[in-house]
Order: sequence, then structure tokens, then C-alpha cells
Amino acid sequence: MNKSKRPFTKSKRSFRRRLPPIQSGDRIDYRNMSLISRFISEQGKILSRRVNRVTLKQQRLVTIAIKQARILSLLPFLNNQKQFER
Repeated sequence: MNKSKRPFTKSKRSFRRRLPPIQSGDRIDYRNMSLISRFISEQGKILSRRVNRVTLKQQRLVTIAIKQARILSLLPFLNNQKQFER
């Protein structure tokens, strides 16, 4: 019985760590449309924290900023324009 010490070895894959979408100098407020628009889907929904890769505090600030921008009609509440592909 000749058993190796590690029969199931993991393959060493190198992965590139994704940069966080919000840098330390970025201000999260309703006027920063270039930042806010990254966190909205094509339908106009707010993307989840897991998809956005942001912290809980940042997600709360982003959500508040998006809601303020919607109230001030800088952003649409929803985008129901469906593209027909035939």
C-alpha cells in the first residue's frame, strides 16, 4: 500500500484581483452620476452588494444616492424600453 501524502492537489491558478469600484477619494452622492450609474442594471434596478463588490456601508450610501437622484428625476425609476431583436 503506497499512498501519497496529498492525493488531491489543487491546481495553482493565478487570479487577478478585481479593483474595487469605489476608490477612497470618490464622493458617493446623488450628483456623481458617473459613479452611481455603475450600480444600476439596464432595467434601472439597484444591483446587489455581491454583484457590486462594495462594502455594506458603501452599498447603503449608493442606495440612498440612487433614490435621491430618482426623486430629483436625474435617474429613471425604471427603464421598460424593450429592444425587439428579430
